[in-house]
Amino acid sequence: MNAEDWRPNAPIENLRRRAEILAGIRCFFAARAVLEVETPALSHCAVSDPFIDSIEADYAPCPGGPAQRLYLQSSPEYAMKRLLAAGSGAIYQLGRAYRNGELGGRHNPEFTMLEWYRPDFDDRQLMDEVEALVCGVLGLPPIRRVTYRTLFVEQLGLDPVTAPLAELKACTRAALDVAMEDDDRDSWLNLLMSHLIEPALAGQGAIFVHEFPASQAALARLRPGEHGTPVAARFELFVQGMELANGYHELTDATEQARRLAADQQSRGSLGLPQRPIEARLVAALAQGLPDCAGVALGVDRLVMLALGTASISDVIAFAFDRA
Repeated sequence: MNAEDWRPNAPIENLRRRAEILAGIRCFFAARAVLEVETPALSHCAVSDPFIDSIEADYAPCPGGPAQRLYLQSSPEYAMKRLLAAGSGAIYQLGRAYRNGELGGRHNPEFTMLEWYRPDFDDRQLMDEVEALVCGVLGLPPIRRVTYRTLFVEQLGLDPVTAPLAELKACTRAALDVAMEDDDRDSWLNLLMSHLIEPALAGQGAIFVHEFPASQAALARLRPGEHGTPVAARFELFVQGMELANGYHELTDATEQARRLAADQQSRGSLGLPQRPIEARLVAALAQGLPDCAGVALGVDRLVMLALGTASISDVIAFAFDRA
């Protein structure tokens, strides 16, 4: 620690602007009668996604007593869906989320997430609302919308649906030095998206990418796409090449949800990752009846970065990881 480590990372002027944006977000939802909620940061269960690593915490009911393993939540999604199933109606949460191993210019292990759910919305209607919020903060013109498939064809001349696996590998290796030998199509598609396409979006302003492959549905439902091929009712918003939001027309089928959680657990095992408790209460909530709804998570720190024109997350949070 040096003598200046007590100081905040961000200039006070930036923190004032951040506070104004947070206040504006709350006004945005108050005007639409969306209820603000709070859910626990600590949970007995962790996210199942094999590509998100939860931060563990040990709770002891008394000093020196036996500890119980808990997890800092990487997203309030599971708990918010339990509220939806209980009849909350439209809800949002503006709070902290935590992810292990995420640190850099756009990442901090502790960050601020805005997540909201709209009963009776599909992903297209929710894109409209995301656009209204983001354009209001950033002063953007209407946001272009392009399908995942069209984006690959435009940027790489490659159809992600029909291209053989060998072609995905060849396209990747022609541009990147990779030693990966994975035969999973999505591993190669994700690499092409993150290392070739996303950087190319940096000069294209804001863009919604929607209709992801069915294999990348995560917690979204499926619907017929081009030529009847199933696609995920999912979208991501990129602004200047930076992913800002990820939304879904939410899966409401409890049986399918349980299957996907189990599949995630199996993937974690095959990757040598720790097995974490599956959130059975989410499945129970869906079995009780999750309303037809759409939901989205938006990175607030990144939104403030874009509003202030900075490339570093440490410029918009008071104390980043190295000064926490």
